[in-house]
Amino acid sequence: MFDLYVVTDESLSKGRSNVEIARMAYEGGADIVQLRMKNASYEDMLKDAKEIQKIADEMNRFFVVNDNVKVALDSGADGVHLGQSDMPLKEAVKILGDDAIIGISVTTVEEAIEAKENGATYVGVGSIFTTTTKLDAAQGLGLDMLYKISQAVDIPIVAIGGINQGNVQDVIRAGADSAAVVSAVVAQDDVRKAAHDLRDLILKARL
Repeated sequence: MFDLYVVTDESLSKGRSNVEIARMAYEGGADIVQLRMKNASYEDMLKDAKEIQKIADEMNRFFVVNDNVKVALDSGADGVHLGQSDMPLKEAVKILGDDAIIGISVTTVEEAIEAKENGATYVGVGSIFTTTTKLDAAQGLGLDMLYKISQAVDIPIVAIGGINQGNVQDVIRAGADSAAVVSAVVAQDDVRKAAHDLRDLILKARL
C-alpha cells in the first residue's frame, strides 16, 4: 500500500511549512504524508490540509490527517490516523466511509487484532526505537514486537519511531510493509534527497 510514510512536524522543519515539507517529501518519493499539528486550531489545520491534499491529488499520492476526523472530512483528505485515545475507530469509519484510509496506532498484538476487526486500513506500530519526536508514544517496542504483530494481522503494518537510514531496512525485514518517519526526512537539509534515499532502502530491503 505504501513504502515511505512521512509525518510533518514544523518544530523540526528548519522554518519550512507543513505544505512545503509535504511537497518536497512527495517529490522525493513519499507515498503518503500525514499532517500532524498538535495544538493547532481547526482553521489552521484545515488550511494546511486543503493545500496538501491538492498537492497529493496532483502527484497521485495519499494524504491523511493526524487525529482530527473533522479536518480530514472537510479537507477531502484520503483519511485519518488515530491514536488509541482518539475517536473510536468504528465511529471514524462511519463518518469517513469505507473507502477512507483509517490507520490507528498500536503497541500490542491485541490492539492490532482489535484494529483489524474494527475496520482499520493499516496499523501504525511504534515507537519501534526510542524517539524524541513523539514523547507520548510507548518507547522502544523493538523488532520482535513488530514481527509478532505482522504475523497476527493481515492488514498493512506501518512501523514508526526512531527510524532512519541506518535501521529502516531492519524494520522492513522484521515485517513492516511501510516505514513512517519524521525527523529522518522533515529535519534534513535536503528533504527530497532524504525521502528518495529512504524509499530506495525500503525497496532494496524487499529484494
